[in-house]
Amino acid sequence: MAEKEEEVYFKKETVSKLLCSSFKEDKTRCSDATLLMREMLKVFVQEAALRSLKQAESEDCSQVEIEHFEKILPQLLLDF
Repeated sequence: MAEKEEEVYFKKETVSKLLCSSFKEDKTRCSDATLLMREMLKVFVQEAALRSLKQAESEDCSQVEIEHFEKILPQLLLDF
């Protein structure tokens, strides 16, 4: 039985507000940066999920727990 992969995405408005909130000047435009950031977040989340799954499998667990994510997080952050 084939499993359906759900598409990971982030709302453009949400990413735009988060990204633009870090700029000090109101004149700064972040339209192109928003698209790039959305793609980066998508890749980051997919990689985090995959690494957490591999960590859980290496510990012979049938379910991914937050502890598995916490174990892979330092290396994931260094890789990005």
